[in-house]
Amino acid sequence: MVKILIKHAHICDPGTNTDCIGDIFLADGMIADMGIDLDYEAEVTIHASGLTAAPGLVDMHVHLRDPGQTAKEDIISGCKAAVAGGVTSVLAMPNTVPAIDTAETIEYILNKAKNVDAHVYVSAAITKGLQSDIACDLKALKKAGAVAISDDGRPVVNTAFMAKAMQIAPQLGMTVVSHCEDLYLAQGGIMNQGKVSEQLGVRGIPIAAEDCGTAREIALAAAYHAPIHICHVSTATSIALIRDAKARGVAVTAETAPHYFMLTEEALLARDADYRMNPPLRTESDRLAVIEGLKDGTLDAIATDHAPHTPDEKADFEKAPNGAIGMETSLAAGITGLVKPGYCTMLQLIEKMSTKPAQLLGISAGTLKKGSPADVILIDENETWKVDADKLHGKSKNCVFKNMTLTGKVKYTVCGGKIVFNELD
Repeated sequence: MVKILIKHAHICDPGTNTDCIGDIFLADGMIADMGIDLDYEAEVTIHASGLTAAPGLVDMHVHLRDPGQTAKEDIISGCKAAVAGGVTSVLAMPNTVPAIDTAETIEYILNKAKNVDAHVYVSAAITKGLQSDIACDLKALKKAGAVAISDDGRPVVNTAFMAKAMQIAPQLGMTVVSHCEDLYLAQGGIMNQGKVSEQLGVRGIPIAAEDCGTAREIALAAAYHAPIHICHVSTATSIALIRDAKARGVAVTAETAPHYFMLTEEALLARDADYRMNPPLRTESDRLAVIEGLKDGTLDAIATDHAPHTPDEKADFEKAPNGAIGMETSLAAGITGLVKPGYCTMLQLIEKMSTKPAQLLGISAGTLKKGSPADVILIDENETWKVDADKLHGKSKNCVFKNMTLTGKVKYTVCGGKIVFNELD
């Protein structure tokens, strides 16, 4: 770690409600000072005129594939991809091989993550092997270092297990994050059920599969007065259910992903499996509902559901696994799809991609407040760039924004007081 002085940046920090031109001084891995015309001796001075300084992004939904599927991604490569996109904290989902359902697996991840480019937090499993038949020892998982629990990749099919987890987790200081899907309705579909799936002649997933899962979690939260966080919301009805629940005082929060406010099921007409994920891309009316949900606060956070797969796996449109990568493009997608059209300000976007996710997970991140970890990104909000999947930093290239021109480019990423990404390097 070196002392870093960032000069004349547009500081955009929802945590302190700062939106002005100023300086930031980083020392000993912390935010040492923030103000105007700071005068400190520093080993590195970054002249950031024309750039926006923001707290590092917190991506609360990432699949690092480590352990067990490291041909797709691993903790080291995943964190390199993260910081190239301005993400300095990630929450690793539990559908690894083996699943993150033991203290030993958590310890393996945290040990491997000690010297990587981003902060890695762990979501452990709610049930053994994500199979919904044996509950995990949540106290042991918390003691090993997990900050959240989920069976993500799958729903917790057994409602009793989910209800118990939702009641225990708050006592342990853990966040419950839920993949909402009725598997009986989904029945192995590979995309949104509708006119495009009919045109392509493939099995679709009805919107009701997500909506029924969302309704169940809201009902549990209401009945047991327990908090729940809903993952990757993609449908207008789920957003309406969450909005209504919040109005009634139910402790529900929710996230969406950039592909749900940028793309629709029409993208799958090319029969390219890179555009297949679960939940799938939906209709234009759903896309607009996602934007409205972000605008009115129904959707609290933007995460990526970063899900790497190898090119060979993605080669067959109908047999390929679901998922798309997203950490290197998420901020640019937010600027392109939300800020530039006027749906939100840059301050509001950073709140949903950094400040609020950090609060939901209870981690020390998401702000440039003095004394906070020195996780800072410098962004050119106006630079346009064409996404070349082959030049992305992760192992896999299944990017839904490939060949698109996006606006907004991360120029520097500082994590824990160390410059971990410099676009000029």
